Amino acid sequence: MKSYWIVTKDDKAALERREVPAPQPKAGEIVFKVQASALNRGELTVGGVMHGGPEKLGGNEGAGIVHAVGDGVSGFKPGDRVMGRARGCWAEYAVIEQQQALAVPDYMSWEQAAATPLSMITAYEAIVTYGKLKKGEWLLVTGASAGAGVASIQIAQLLGAKTIGTSGSPQKLAKLKEAGLDVGIQTRSPDFAQKVREATGGAGADVAVNLVGGTYFPEILRALARKGRVAIVGYVDGAHHADIDLSAVHANRFEVFGISNAKLKAEERAEAARAFKRDILGLYTERRMAPLVDRVFGFDELPAAKAHMESNAMVGKIVVRIGDA
Repeated sequence: MKSYWIVTKDDKAALERREVPAPQPKAGEIVFKVQASALNRGELTVGGVMHGGPEKLGGNEGAGIVHAVGDGVSGFKPGDRVMGRARGCWAEYAVIEQQQALAVPDYMSWEQAAATPLSMITAYEAIVTYGKLKKGEWLLVTGASAGAGVASIQIAQLLGAKTIGTSGSPQKLAKLKEAGLDVGIQTRSPDFAQKVREATGGAGADVAVNLVGGTYFPEILRALARKGRVAIVGYVDGAHHADIDLSAVHANRFEVFGISNAKLKAEERAEAARAFKRDILGLYTERRMAPLVDRVFGFDELPAAKAHMESNAMVGKIVVRIGDA
């Protein structure tokens, strides 16, 4: 079957197309014919906790048609529509653990389904599981046009919370407001704390999702309300280190935590998927919501999709169409 691999060359992540055997399901696994997959920046980053190995079959989320199931699998059968966090979705067939598999809502396209699992579950863990965002609270998302940023805005809507997002592009902010963003702050610099406080009546943001990186971290602390919570999710700026005002963390009882899938154990991944399905997916489906898909590329255009992501031009998710259904 056709596939694309992520390989490390000259300290950079590159793509290689290869022909490889189709996978076979083991106990508790589902093999599905991939219809679409989405790109995620962390997978295309060399080093750190992201993609540090010499090579891997790319694509860590996707959607498609169940092809075969392993021993012990229940709830899914060949022909069913499935989506989820999976292994090797940049290929004609991919493997997903049953505990990660989610049924695709009838109204969703393959592209929308492929863009759902990873960003939505990441956002769920950031603002619900650990962030404990509540109705009426304020969520701040820096670099809000990323897939996890849009997902955070949508989940906040479902919870009845209010949202503030930063972006350097007025066009991106306009699209985000169409997607439900309450307050947009146009900036490419760590200079937004005062505007956050103005928007929140002086209180500050209750939860912040940092999708930019270390250069924004000190300013995020200045933008937080008392007992504010900060999720570290991405490093668009490449800065993995930041100054921390320990006195501010101490006095205001701030909480700082990281959200990454890289070192999750199987049961931790399963629990995150179960909790997302229980708390969010039903509401999401009831309102017929869907992730914001920025652009769709063909399978042969995967290198161009990667370049588009690296240009930081997208709002929402970049999707690659692989199947023909």
